[in-house]
Amino acid sequence: MRTTQINRRDWLKKGFLTFGAMTIVPSEMWSNTVINAQQNNRKFLYQNSVFDEFTPPKFPDLSTIKARLVWNENPYGPSKKAAKAFQEKVFEGNHYSWKSLGELVKKIATKEGVEPDQIMMGPGSSDLLEKTALVLFQNGGNVVSADPSYMSLVSVAKAFGGDWKAIKLTADYQHDLEAMEAAIDDQTKLVYITNPNNPTATLTDTKKLKDFCARVSEKVPVFIDEAYIELTDGDVANSMVSLVAEGKNVLISRTFSKIHGMAGLRIGYMMGATTLLEKIQEITRGGMGISGPTIAAAYTSIDDTEFLVSTKQKIVEARTYTTNFLKEMGIVPMPSETNFVIFPIDMDGNEFLEKIYDKKVVVRAFKFWDQNWCRVSIGTMDEMKIFTESISEILV
Repeated sequence: MRTTQINRRDWLKKGFLTFGAMTIVPSEMWSNTVINAQQNNRKFLYQNSVFDEFTPPKFPDLSTIKARLVWNENPYGPSKKAAKAFQEKVFEGNHYSWKSLGELVKKIATKEGVEPDQIMMGPGSSDLLEKTALVLFQNGGNVVSADPSYMSLVSVAKAFGGDWKAIKLTADYQHDLEAMEAAIDDQTKLVYITNPNNPTATLTDTKKLKDFCARVSEKVPVFIDEAYIELTDGDVANSMVSLVAEGKNVLISRTFSKIHGMAGLRIGYMMGATTLLEKIQEITRGGMGISGPTIAAAYTSIDDTEFLVSTKQKIVEARTYTTNFLKEMGIVPMPSETNFVIFPIDMDGNEFLEKIYDKKVVVRAFKFWDQNWCRVSIGTMDEMKIFTESISEILV
């Protein structure tokens, strides 16, 4: 076994600032990363072993853009009830929020059908992905995940000396579960699956995935990142959380950043075997990074069914409009089960970004499988009409 020692400065430099194409970062940091890439004439903002992200033009003042479709944000949230709960809790900001956090954990446990000690909270699910990698890959090893995949966990594992076994998705854009299982060896520390997957927006068959997780978790832990699960056709019926209740060696992460519209408030959770969560929490405590007002907003948002249902309906409507428009243009997007769509572009990614940024529309562009792609987040219907008008002028 190899041991990699990384001090705090090296960790920040090698880990966080180079997480790769899928890492969600604040707009200021994103802008600085873009400026650095441009100053060094880098075609790609981030490069990984199997896919790359194109460097956009200078990132604009976000207050001047017409369609903010870059970070898979929910354009409708947080709910008014959650916002009110947040505001009211601000006046108790002089107190620690352990009691209210514990109440939220109990509420989540009841909702998910697990025990409170099978839950670990964090400021967003990405934070929990990274902490899991930090703990499991201190002495190297490898992580098996998709090609392409959300890179947060993978990049931290690599920063600690781990290896990434990237397994290409199947022809219908699902995880190749058979190939992933075959890739497991005595150095595998974790199998990581994003379902629905990011950046492809595609869902892997629920039954096949559940059978895979139940079987493979007997050999090695399996982490299912379910950031977008509530947006799928079938909603949480597609979740693997029942395996946690059954005692399987499975981790499930969820976030309030997507369907709940609380990306800027930073809260998420993961569920898993108590022994595995205890191992992670021996080194890092996820709940320390969550504010009391955010806890109050999350507690309230869980019960705001009217908001959640309405939000999903509007996202699906705008997503359907967007995919139909692309198909009418002769462009075939991947089937989306999320609040974003990815589709092929037959032009240089940097050129495409420059043209669409000129129209005050911000999206992302990637290269994988020897093809250039645009990933567009689903905004309001008005934003999506601005987007489709823009690409109809660019992709001619």
